[in-house]
Amino acid sequence: MKEFKIERPDESLRPVIQDKIDNLNKPKGSLGALEELAMQVCLIQQTFTPSLAHPCHLLLGGDHGIEREGVSVSPREVTWQQMINFTRGGGGVNMFCRQHGFKLRIVDVGVDYDLSAVPGIIHRKIARGTRNFLYEPAMTEEEFDKAIEEGASLVDDCITDGCRVLCIGEMGIGNTSPSSIWMSLFCHIPLDECIGAGAGLDTPGIRHKREVLGQAVAQFSIFNSQFSIIESLRYFGGFEMIAAIGAMLRAAEQHLIILIDGFIMTACALAACRLYPAAQRYMVFGHCGDESGHRRMLDAMGAKPLLSLGLRLGEGTGALCAFPILDSAVRMINEMNNFENGNITKYF
Repeated sequence: MKEFKIERPDESLRPVIQDKIDNLNKPKGSLGALEELAMQVCLIQQTFTPSLAHPCHLLLGGDHGIEREGVSVSPREVTWQQMINFTRGGGGVNMFCRQHGFKLRIVDVGVDYDLSAVPGIIHRKIARGTRNFLYEPAMTEEEFDKAIEEGASLVDDCITDGCRVLCIGEMGIGNTSPSSIWMSLFCHIPLDECIGAGAGLDTPGIRHKREVLGQAVAQFSIFNSQFSIIESLRYFGGFEMIAAIGAMLRAAEQHLIILIDGFIMTACALAACRLYPAAQRYMVFGHCGDESGHRRMLDAMGAKPLLSLGLRLGEGTGALCAFPILDSAVRMINEMNNFENGNITKYF
């Protein structure tokens, strides 16, 4: 696997940043989480005047072999159909990118369909979907490495455009299944407690999903009693998920702010932080979604989501919805006057 050099942001600026925040013309601490967020952004960028210039959203598409086992209410053709829909501006992700000024990059890293002739899609396809992890690893070592590298390369393209804040979303029918398994393995939570309805399974459907994923984990455990993080990522992951991990790690390496979306992207963030714990310092968790287990996974990471709106669409939409709060935090520290310049007596 490609190696990354990810260091925790230098904390030496913290006292000076805190002094600037405390002397804005407001009661000390009165803007709550915005002040904490402003501190995080300043430390990430190592500046007193942070910027959210050229925000970019990566929408990564890939299909999953485990979908063949009926673990999703949606058929796999929805993946490629939605990918085409995104190029026409018709998805939820398109609306929110337009609203908040994000450049949207739609990327095929593993869709089980030929999208090469579709304008507006970046073609980084590794294979037409992963293998069925009920019977074998989802991908080879070479495919895993390639997915990590493609994700990192996409971030480099964003940086070339001047990007300072990155959002990542996914499109891949069946990808709540590997997310649930990663949550169970990395957080040491019983698998049944990590599995939810996904795109809308009913009670019998959830029961079937639990049975299938339980069998897959049992089969994996037979051969991997002392499994590594990378082995578990390769065995269960989707190409879009592994590429997202590569993107997160490269973004952290380059001191970008990383907006984290819902259940699937939080599972990818969890995996990235298990590989490189310092990466979490660069992550802003956009929301707590409606998928079963998302709150528990956030709690296991000690993450504080900005929103809780019952969202479970994916695509990065929840993270995009949280962007105005991030923007408010940056505007606060950049645009609010202080007591001295405003000729206001300190009242705390």
